[in-house]
Amino acid sequence: MFGNKKCKSVFVVKNEKGLHTRPSTELVKCTSSFNSSIFLIFKGYKVNAKSLLGILMLAASRGSKIQIEATGSDAKKAVEEILKLAKNKFNIKY
Repeated sequence: MFGNKKCKSVFVVKNEKGLHTRPSTELVKCTSSFNSSIFLIFKGYKVNAKSLLGILMLAASRGSKIQIEATGSDAKKAVEEILKLAKNKFNIKY
């Protein structure tokens, strides 16, 4: 498609308990607001970042490096927002 942009990046899970249900839910809320296709890649698994179950299946613990791959008109903005969310520990305070 014309105008379809591809953007990639990596984030490190900083949450003490890893990417469990609450931070994963925040991630889904964030990614669902974008039109782009967004995938997370970890340990050979590639999951839809708009799928709570998909993210939970990654079983990413603290310190895990997760790749982000977004394709679409707002791919760059989507990746930027995910990186910001990850840096803020997915808005989770323990």
